[in-house]
Amino acid sequence: MEKRKILLCVSGGIAVFKAAALTSKLVQAGFSVKVAMTESATEFVTPMTFQALSRDYVYTNTFDEKDPAKIAHIDIADWADLVLIAPATANIIAKLANGIADDMVSTTLLATTAPVLIAPAMNVHMYQHPAVTKNMNTLSSYGYEFVEPNEGYLACGYEGKGRMAEPEELVKVVQNHFVKRDNPSWHGRKVLVTAGPTRETIDPVRFFTNRSSGKMGYAIAEEAAARGANVTLVSGPTSLSVPHGVNLISVESAEEMYQTVTACAKDNEMIIKCAAVADYRPKNTFNQKIKKKDGEWEIEMERTQDILKELGANRQPRQTLVGFAAESHDMEVYAKKKMESKNVDMIVANSITSPGSGFQGDTNEVTLFKRNGEVDDVPMTTKVEAAKRILDAAMSIHMERLK
Repeated sequence: MEKRKILLCVSGGIAVFKAAALTSKLVQAGFSVKVAMTESATEFVTPMTFQALSRDYVYTNTFDEKDPAKIAHIDIADWADLVLIAPATANIIAKLANGIADDMVSTTLLATTAPVLIAPAMNVHMYQHPAVTKNMNTLSSYGYEFVEPNEGYLACGYEGKGRMAEPEELVKVVQNHFVKRDNPSWHGRKVLVTAGPTRETIDPVRFFTNRSSGKMGYAIAEEAAARGANVTLVSGPTSLSVPHGVNLISVESAEEMYQTVTACAKDNEMIIKCAAVADYRPKNTFNQKIKKKDGEWEIEMERTQDILKELGANRQPRQTLVGFAAESHDMEVYAKKKMESKNVDMIVANSITSPGSGFQGDTNEVTLFKRNGEVDDVPMTTKVEAAKRILDAAMSIHMERLK
């Protein structure tokens, strides 16, 4: 398959050093990369660095025409499948928003018809300035997309929002752009995903929980968002980063998960309930730490709300519902029973005793049990790849439901 072509436009800020790493990572990810630099950008990192990393000529001067048969800035503008401005200074954002073309980068940006992603990088006060905000809003109205900067320590010594997104984040955004382009059936779909464990409090120190890391649910949410869905992720406590483009709602207990999910359910056409929610919680909780004492300590437990059963009983007519079943034995029996009793369209089942498919790992081996009787095995793979297979099956079911 032909490589996707990325034109990286680099403007002058301290984050240019990140753009060098970004170039390398894009090439390693299989993209063909050309680089255009402003004169200011060359003051931070030389064009030779980007030439070595991209393995291609670096464009810095509108009047430096290497091939007399072509106009360079038009040629690379037409060549690109996607343009990424990283770092994008306040200056280049202002030029683009106001149609100014006075160097290689700005003339190329006005000439391209390819989609443009903008990764701002600047001082926190510059980022918050009304003029910058106005220019970004103007560009958003034109269809340009922004990758928000991170918060943290800035080169100027300030703390705040303005750090360019990390190269790894930007590579993922670029990859997701093409995933979205290739999956039109997902565009604008409202999808609710649950992930992670819940914690059931005993006292201010102790709680009951389970071994779920949330990795499977987060992978599903990230892939659905990459395909163009509007994703809401309701997550119990995890150490995972929020996937790009996903609306995260953090909860802790099974009751909080129940209240949040049932409140959001009616607004989503697909619900994928991946969270490992506690089945029981302590009947009594304590505001003060229970002190150690001689003898045994018995804790009476009570049942939590069955979220999946509630969703199945009150589902909308054109709503697709997917549940998960982590089993230690008789997986098929329990998965099919759960599918029927909870009124869901598909159960994603896995054996937690099989090596590589239990909690906390990066791999999974699952079986998809569908209401129409079909059974699909997904052999051992990464949770990212498993998420793709699960979403493919869910969308196939959803399209049948919409007929």
